[in-house]
Amino acid sequence: MTLDPLYLFVFAGLFSPGPNVILLTASGARFGFRRTLPHVAGVVIGVGITSGLTGLGVGALLLAQPTLSMLLRLAAAGWILWMAWSLLTAARRPRTEAGHRPFTVVEAVLFQWVNPKVWAIALAAASGYGAGLGPWGEALRLATAFAGLNLFVCLFWSYAGSLLTFLLTSERAWRIFMAGMALALAASAGMVVL
Repeated sequence: MTLDPLYLFVFAGLFSPGPNVILLTASGARFGFRRTLPHVAGVVIGVGITSGLTGLGVGALLLAQPTLSMLLRLAAAGWILWMAWSLLTAARRPRTEAGHRPFTVVEAVLFQWVNPKVWAIALAAASGYGAGLGPWGEALRLATAFAGLNLFVCLFWSYAGSLLTFLLTSERAWRIFMAGMALALAASAGMVVL
């Protein structure tokens, strides 16, 4: 029995730094592992839906419509920059300030619709690692591969972020970390438009 190369490709694509990894790591550090779990669930569900839709041909539609694709990229860059700004302003506030919360399940699901990294990996997986199934079979195969692997990726990065709280004991260290996460997220927005 051999391992389907789709799984290695999807794991490598999802595990590498991108908007979800940055946001989950920052949320784990800021709110703790447990409070970040709804964010994790939303990412897993949203990525599964997005990759499944790619298997049904939505990704091909986006590639065939350059105007729609550009609008999606601009919306993605704008949303990512807004989230980067939120992280940067969070770095300036005390960690204990009330009124802030991690992403909800719905917010995290909706973010996947404009997350360019997820679309790029899903498009590459659909075009390069097809199993010769019909559209619904490919959609189900992609959705389960992406959601299943992404669950472990998201749990890892959220937990890693929560462990960072042991290192981020001073307000200065906290601010540097959050500013670094904000800058990394803003850089990913720049790559979207190019």
